Amino acid sequence: MLYYLIALFIIIADQLTKWLVVSHMELGQSIPVIDQVLYITSHRNTGAAWGILAGQMWFFYVITIAVIIGIVYYIQRYAKGQMLLGISLGLMLGGAAGNFIDRAARQEVVDFIHVIIVNYHYPIFNIADSSLCVGVILLFIHMLFDSGKKKEQ
Repeated sequence: MLYYLIALFIIIADQLTKWLVVSHMELGQSIPVIDQVLYITSHRNTGAAWGILAGQMWFFYVITIAVIIGIVYYIQRYAKGQMLLGISLGLMLGGAAGNFIDRAARQEVVDFIHVIIVNYHYPIFNIADSSLCVGVILLFIHMLFDSGKKKEQ
């Protein structure tokens, strides 16, 4: 149940922040948070990361539904007693659902976190994207530790 609450928290935070951006900012408008480092920039994306496969909504619908079903299956089947695995899957579930809601409701994903590293403008992203990335990293860490445990046995 905790893992679904994590997903729900991510979905709510993601959708609330996207609603704030859409309702209070013009497309392309940028607000500095830390000058030359972090901005809130109103951006839209019809594709995946870095705009890959832009406009392929049906592809994203099918893939995301399959991913969500797979994550729920893994939570039900394998996450009991595996806190790190469950948290990683909850984060991924929330992230996938957050961006799916955008695609279904708006036919695009609202992005707004704009990071500049030295002079490189990292692709603008959102809370759902961040949640997916952190979830994948935690899953990788879980797999490394789980692999080490199996070798010891």
